[in-house]
Amino acid sequence: MSKKGRKASPKLGGVATAVIGVLVVTLFVLHRVGVVDLDLLGEDTTSPSSGEASTELSGDRAQEQLSELRVEEEDDQPGYDRALFPHWNDNVEDNCTTRQVVLLRDGEDVEVDDDCQPDSGSWYSPYEGETFTDPQDIDIDHMVALKESWRSGAHAWTTEERQDFANDLETSQLWAVSASTNRAKGDADPADWLPPLESVHCDYVVSWIEVKHTWDLTVDPEEEEALREVLFDC
Repeated sequence: MSKKGRKASPKLGGVATAVIGVLVVTLFVLHRVGVVDLDLLGEDTTSPSSGEASTELSGDRAQEQLSELRVEEEDDQPGYDRALFPHWNDNVEDNCTTRQVVLLRDGEDVEVDDDCQPDSGSWYSPYEGETFTDPQDIDIDHMVALKESWRSGAHAWTTEERQDFANDLETSQLWAVSASTNRAKGDADPADWLPPLESVHCDYVVSWIEVKHTWDLTVDPEEEEALREVLFDC
């Protein structure tokens, strides 16, 4: 008789059942004393490889948020001035300004003086993928530039609302980046400028959409098309 067709011995079956029973009881006892967490049994606890899962989820959310944005031509009202967006706020955390908080948050091994001004550390600029050790080489980029927000609806805000926008630490509005790329970007939207490092484009447009969605700012037709083109490949 082949192995495939052979029936298990009743004696062996009884032994196996007894062993399984003992294991079940043991696991239950260990669970009661806190040694084993039965809730974890059977779950796949493997961490996602790289950032692909989170990028996919962020991309899906960005697609949804983009579809909810109002698409309108820019309304560049006269009277724009950066002073209408007061920044940086003082004493945001301890005695640190908003700018200093971002430098501390985004830097590595940052040391500050008594006024919370960084005097050493390193900062990775995601726009071009380079690391800088001089804080003077770092700017805090408003993801959605202040002038761009003005053209997208902020001209109708109160000064207090514009101040909140310019110091927004709740969304991904503030990025520590190299001064050179920040100044190259200026007040351009993604239809006219994207970071030199192509691998950050997905994160960049996801952040852009999040900020515009949170603050109920509009997108112009060319801007919306550019955002959709980048998201398509994310």
